[in-house]
Amino acid sequence: MKWLLIFALVLGPIISAGAAEDSVGDAIKKLLRPSPTPGRKHARSAAKKPPLSPSPTVSPEKKKSLSTPSPSPASKSKRKRESKRKRASPTSGPEETPSPAPTGTPEASASKGAATLSPDEIAGYDKYPPRVRQILDTGLELTRQNLAYMYGSSDPANGGMDCSGFIFFVLQRNGFSDVPRDSSQQYVWVRKAGNFNAVLSNREDSFEFDGLQPGDLLFWRGTYHIDRDPPVTHTMIYLGREKRTKKRVMLGASDGRTYNGRQIFGVSVFDFKLPAPSNSGDVKISPVFVGYGRIPGLSPN
Repeated sequence: MKWLLIFALVLGPIISAGAAEDSVGDAIKKLLRPSPTPGRKHARSAAKKPPLSPSPTVSPEKKKSLSTPSPSPASKSKRKRESKRKRASPTSGPEETPSPAPTGTPEASASKGAATLSPDEIAGYDKYPPRVRQILDTGLELTRQNLAYMYGSSDPANGGMDCSGFIFFVLQRNGFSDVPRDSSQQYVWVRKAGNFNAVLSNREDSFEFDGLQPGDLLFWRGTYHIDRDPPVTHTMIYLGREKRTKKRVMLGASDGRTYNGRQIFGVSVFDFKLPAPSNSGDVKISPVFVGYGRIPGLSPN
């Protein structure tokens, strides 16, 4: 009995420790063991619960349409115009600007009903020297072509001419190969030939016009602002007197002179009138009639 008691006392703690270890192990196994599949009874009770309604699946196309509003037709056309401009202009440099015409003179002005006259509407035309009639016929033909005033042009094929270009073309066509191109040098050409008559009067009936003849060149200064020497800026050809009105008329190219009170821009017949004295303090832009002269090499008969 004594030994049994001792044996029991020795084995007791060992058994209790093993039992404790078994309980701890069982607890760990229970935690790691997967949950058992519910039975049919449990499954039926679970099926009775109302299912949660899933969020509706949105397709990528719908998501895109919801997140990005459709552009309006105006914005589409605007983007289309912008894309066209970008394709047309690959570079973004500054725009080019045309070179300006000389101060005070338009580069080109449309002719507004140019005036013309036939030879039988000019007093004494049939008695003009043949060479003078030939020159004036060439000029009158140009007045029938509805030509504009075009600065820098001396060729009717361009659609227009300037004042000195008209004189240059008409005289070149009639054998005057030495005629200068601009009005200032045409004035010098006449002066050197000794055929010039200066006019200081502002009266059209002044004795200074006693020597004026059909076919003479007429000169002005100050019709527009330009630095040149001599300062002659405008020229025309004297045509004579109109039969009906008895007034003096001339022909050439102008950017605003008148005929019978009508302003004309182009190659035409015009009234020969002296400009009124200007109130402007700038003499360079005050039109002044300088004088007239015979075409060098043109015989009076």
